[in-house]
Amino acid sequence: MVDYDQGAMFDELGRKYERGDGVVQSDSEALHWFLQAAHHGNVHARHSSGVFYESGRGVKASDREAAHWYRLAADMGDSWSQLRLGRLYKSGRGVSHDHQQAAQLFRLAADQGLADAQIELGALYDQGLGVPKDAEQAVALFRQAAEQRNPTAEYYLALCYARGTGVRKSDVTAAHWYRLAATQGHSAAQNDYGSMHARGRGVIRSDDEAIRWFRLAAEAGNANGQYNLGLFFATGRGGVRSDSDALHWYRLAANQGSNAARNGLAQFFEDGRAVEQNDAEAVRLYQFAADADYAPSQCNLGRMYELGRGVATSLTDAVMWYERAAKNGSKLATEALRRLRDDKSTADS
Repeated sequence: MVDYDQGAMFDELGRKYERGDGVVQSDSEALHWFLQAAHHGNVHARHSSGVFYESGRGVKASDREAAHWYRLAADMGDSWSQLRLGRLYKSGRGVSHDHQQAAQLFRLAADQGLADAQIELGALYDQGLGVPKDAEQAVALFRQAAEQRNPTAEYYLALCYARGTGVRKSDVTAAHWYRLAATQGHSAAQNDYGSMHARGRGVIRSDDEAIRWFRLAAEAGNANGQYNLGLFFATGRGGVRSDSDALHWYRLAANQGSNAARNGLAQFFEDGRAVEQNDAEAVRLYQFAADADYAPSQCNLGRMYELGRGVATSLTDAVMWYERAAKNGSKLATEALRRLRDDKSTADS
């Protein structure tokens, strides 16, 4: 027979140890009491036990144990446990990799109004994973969460309007949702809202506003924001030219894997801007981004092979990289290939 009153008492002890409320804070003691309460059927304690096992708080991390406790709480209707168990199924951690099961759990939590679950389910509809692909249903779910002022949902809804996915394309509406998410500190939204100002899409074009939002995103660690801020410093757009600042932001973005920033950084080494001129380092950075299929770097690497800068001259390698860049849409690479063909025809005639 389950003693719910005793379970509530044990759960309260777990909370006290978790917070350090009147006792010395201890994750292991908190988990001990949460488990006692969980065995007595306390839904909060079952959820908390799952959280502690998933995060490795006070115990060795175990997704399998986390899934066990989440499942017990989810079966009692706990929306957060339904969400967390759904995420485990989505990623195949501690349970089988099963998007259909994830979708079922997300739906249970979403129907209770949990914004994070609405976002997760919307993302599955957007990608057609575990449910039929349905952009309009994805938008409807993102909107439900966005109306709760969830910044991630606001951002996703902005993307839908910006791309015309599941809704009629509208830069004005996209800018509206980007701004709402950005003002809540969502760094990707801050970057994209800055881009809207930089291009005058859905808002009045303003370099000052673009720089302001790029800086907020960059300072929050967003790689795209760091690159875009660096680009403004590198080009002097908005009256803020500074090679040293550009180099700083390019490096931060490049360290996070931004191929655009690697390309920009390579150009600084090639030109000797704010750093000692170094063709070999430029080639290394171009190569890194080119291998990731970034067309501008593929074109620049082709040029380095053509000119023999930082590498041995090789028209074969130059053509190879120009062709890859052209295939990826680089007009400069297409022009370079045409020039090389014209040069060859002239030499042969």
